[in-house]
Amino acid sequence: MSASRFIKCVTVGDGAVGKTCLLISYTSNTFPTDYVPTVFDNFSANVVVDGNTVNLGLWDTAGQEDYNRLRPLSYRGADVFILAFSLISKASYENVAKKWIPELKHYAPGVPIVLVGTKLGMVLIPRTTSIETSIQIIYLGMGWVGAPGLNLGHSANGLEVHMSLPHRVSFYTNVDEIHFASSNVLLFSLAADLRDDEQFFIDHPGSTPISAAQGEELRKQIESPSYVECSSKTQQNVKAVFDSAIKVVLQPPKKIKKKKSYVGCSIL
Repeated sequence: MSASRFIKCVTVGDGAVGKTCLLISYTSNTFPTDYVPTVFDNFSANVVVDGNTVNLGLWDTAGQEDYNRLRPLSYRGADVFILAFSLISKASYENVAKKWIPELKHYAPGVPIVLVGTKLGMVLIPRTTSIETSIQIIYLGMGWVGAPGLNLGHSANGLEVHMSLPHRVSFYTNVDEIHFASSNVLLFSLAADLRDDEQFFIDHPGSTPISAAQGEELRKQIESPSYVECSSKTQQNVKAVFDSAIKVVLQPPKKIKKKKSYVGCSIL
């Protein structure tokens, strides 16, 4: 049996964008609520992606200027970089092209870069300001789904619900109507993307979260093969970040060769 291929993956980006939390969330399936170390201890484990088993090594780096001389020591032998910026920090977004791409091209030319927007959970929040429009109340006419024995007034937060709902489903347009329901109810809180909410920007003029379109535009600008938005706190797309990094190494995108233009000469 052949040994698994080793892939060295190094995370880079401004300080406080969530690089260490991203690594901890991926390797332990938990989000650190207490002390978060400045730099994550190197980690190595076998990972299976699309049927391929690789030995993934993770390196963390500090983004502060104090580490500018030491940080490149971690770049040697890197197979792929995860370049992170915070979706709620325009400065970290702008530093991708201004600081990090020049640094990576200087110390590790040709190594692929996966662009990652962190702290997605800060721009995707449940709609709770207007309960009539943000929460759907579903009456399950054929019994409770997913949590037997839960009665009205009990919290249903965090419960998993089966996708196969009963055929007889009624929707209440107003929350007050549940007082007249004789059966259990199930509350769904719909997620809202603040980046698409014009009223949010009116109420918070100083907030400038980075849109998905801006992230994609930056990806093209730095010629990154992949862009992923994730939340270490909710673990949304965390696995996708590292799967993308592995795939970029195993299946590097084909470079489009530029056609040479020939200028003909004419004899006078």
